[in-house]
Amino acid sequence: MQDKVVSVNGRNYAWPQNPLVVVCIDGSEPGGDGSDGGGYIERAIDAGEMPFMASVRDQATFGYANCVVPSFTNPNNLSIVTGALPAVHGICGNFYYDSQNDTEVMMNDPALLRVPTILAEFNQTGATVAVITAKDKLCRLLGVGLDISADSAVCFSSEHADQVTLAEHGIENIVDRVGMPLPDVYSAELSEFVFAAGVVLMESMRPDIMYLSTTDYIQHKHAPGAPVANAFYAMMDRYLAKLDGMGAIIAVTADHGMKSKHDAAGEPNVIYLEPLLQRAGYSGSRVILPITDPYVVHHGALGGFATVYLAPEVDRSRVLAALKEQAGIETVLTQEAACAEFGLPADRIGDLVVISTRDHVLGSAPKKHDLSGLNEPLRSHGGLSEQRVPFIINRRLDIEGEDCRNFDIFSHALNHAQEIRS
Repeated sequence: MQDKVVSVNGRNYAWPQNPLVVVCIDGSEPGGDGSDGGGYIERAIDAGEMPFMASVRDQATFGYANCVVPSFTNPNNLSIVTGALPAVHGICGNFYYDSQNDTEVMMNDPALLRVPTILAEFNQTGATVAVITAKDKLCRLLGVGLDISADSAVCFSSEHADQVTLAEHGIENIVDRVGMPLPDVYSAELSEFVFAAGVVLMESMRPDIMYLSTTDYIQHKHAPGAPVANAFYAMMDRYLAKLDGMGAIIAVTADHGMKSKHDAAGEPNVIYLEPLLQRAGYSGSRVILPITDPYVVHHGALGGFATVYLAPEVDRSRVLAALKEQAGIETVLTQEAACAEFGLPADRIGDLVVISTRDHVLGSAPKKHDLSGLNEPLRSHGGLSEQRVPFIINRRLDIEGEDCRNFDIFSHALNHAQEIRS
């Protein structure tokens, strides 16, 4: 199998010579230019909390890439596992408006995915594959096409780890096997369970490819370098070191970064688009916030990217000009321009795309957002300022100066990281 090549969505991937573990650290704001707080991994390394990652920085590949815009969880996880832009795979947010059926839809249904994943294509070609997510919302999308019944694939979430079955998830008794209690969905332990389960599966199953996806609960609440954040990254470092010790190629990226979105008093910097449009005389517009998902406690469904559906009689250019004048809005694009710029599917994007500045977020109307769960100053994502993400592999690669995207991680790890150990 070592010379075998698997083609997925127009890209070729070499067969793994060692187990490959791709890790998506949700919301892992990186260091370097434009960083908010110096970067989670970098600050934890500097604090002596990530010795394994420090060795990777010194000896292997420690760089940066850009994520997909909107810089949200679902579109970027699906870009990573398909190696393609949302215009290809169809997942352009956590949530979208189905205009044909006049329905607002969560984007967690595999039927919405328009192309196969790298994971599924390798599995169907004979590779053993394991997928572990923190939140259950990603599980069905990431697991689509895996042949669970063939005893060659495992796919489950930490959130519902107590409900896994051999028939549906390819594994059973995972809570007992991991030796951790079922974690709360709003906790650091939800992500720790992902890593702990990954180590258990590497010891027992030794999959050819493993995909681990965490939650950004900590990153929404704590800036890089904060004691809680450093402790969280120290936890990850210990598990990554174990996987490295088992001979795995480890490739780390993120779905998006994370920025502070509050004023000096700690209050959210929010631009509510519906009342803004009403004051400008454009009532009847529908504002969609693609950050929306079932887990809004830590961000109140406030993010840096919104799409607006206008009434047919409204002059789109006039609305665009009015929104551009609003302080805190970085850019406003027509549907056509946004799709061309960011590689988005036109049938799942509104008439206008609105993106806020790095220190602001967008909302629909105050009454539609429950901010009671915001116990710390708001940190969020979705815009251009959260595009930059880590791109780290425990093998030495020559990618300096290359314009990497987070969805290049499988290509680099499989095609260029096999022969050289750090």
